[in-house]
Amino acid sequence: MSIYDITPVSVADYRRRAKLRLPGFLFHYIDGGANDEDTLIANVSDFRRYQLKQRVMRNVDSVDTSTTLAGRASAMPVALAPVGMAGMFARRGETLAANAAKSAGIPFTTSTVGICPVEEVAAATGEPFWFQLYMLRDRDLVLKLLERAQAAGCDTLAFTVDLAVPGMRLRDFRNGMLGGGLPGKLSQLAQIASSPLWAVDVGLRGRPHHFGNLSDVVPDPDDLNAYKAFIDSQFDPTVTWEDIAWLRGVWKGKILIKGVLEADDARAAIDTGADGVIVSNHGGRQLDGVASTITKLGEVAAAVGESTEIYLDSGVRSGIDVVKAIALGARGVLIGRPWVFAMAACGQSGIEDLLAVFQQEISVAMALMGVNTIEEINPELIELVQE
Repeated sequence: MSIYDITPVSVADYRRRAKLRLPGFLFHYIDGGANDEDTLIANVSDFRRYQLKQRVMRNVDSVDTSTTLAGRASAMPVALAPVGMAGMFARRGETLAANAAKSAGIPFTTSTVGICPVEEVAAATGEPFWFQLYMLRDRDLVLKLLERAQAAGCDTLAFTVDLAVPGMRLRDFRNGMLGGGLPGKLSQLAQIASSPLWAVDVGLRGRPHHFGNLSDVVPDPDDLNAYKAFIDSQFDPTVTWEDIAWLRGVWKGKILIKGVLEADDARAAIDTGADGVIVSNHGGRQLDGVASTITKLGEVAAAVGESTEIYLDSGVRSGIDVVKAIALGARGVLIGRPWVFAMAACGQSGIEDLLAVFQQEISVAMALMGVNTIEEINPELIELVQE
């Protein structure tokens, strides 16, 4: 970090600060992707393949970034994506993020494998929020999770379908986060010792480090290998669209299917009763070598855009990216790494400040494109750069 980098503004600024503050294995857990990370890189870089159209001499005196997401008013077309173990990146991280989202007037999504349970998030905000669910082999446990989420005020379910098996996230093995035996554990301890601010604020004061929604079934919350063993034993590779139909029968709120890349899968999701789809490749953390989400968005929008809500996840790093996604057919976007970097660097205020920058970037882009409302952003305002 440069001595002149006093005030973080962009996602890249917060990422640099997060890298300095976090133990290496945690930074690389959130920063990394699967295998060679080609898809992780493409998710971000492919936004540059699209150009917005600047239009002048329009009255843009009343630019309004607000919209509705999953039936609720939102100050801008952005939601905080679910991030597993967010409470390891800042003290009680899920509650910080939920409060920041509330302050910004946008939705927050908590993860099945978050550190803070849904009850703690609900108590911190007093606002409805979204709940992300994985389908587990133990369907009774799934029902209990849904009952807790509903009781906590969750009104929208983001059901993740692209994790039939965990992706090959090689950084987690290199840095000792997973596997490695005794040398790996010693490496983790050394990395923690080199991050004293994190060790005190999160490592000690941020306890308990349980997977809050799964504290009854994950045997040792401080043992990441035990967590991986639970994932391997409970994540269900037999799940099909019939299970989504079952889920539709037991969840009374809205359902968004997260992890769709292909038009046929988007149609299948809607046919089973989903209220929307989230175009996502898990941030490049699952199957490396698949297409970036921004290049798949138009195809999905053409297939189901008139009958459902479409969201984009993976690769968004600015308000400009948000506008590009809206122009290509998304109702809104989900951001994951950006809010975690901001939180790890500067806590709740970091997320709030980053979201304020996103909203300003969206507003400025709209004005310079000659539109006043999110609804006016359409495919005529974006073009693919010819290679």
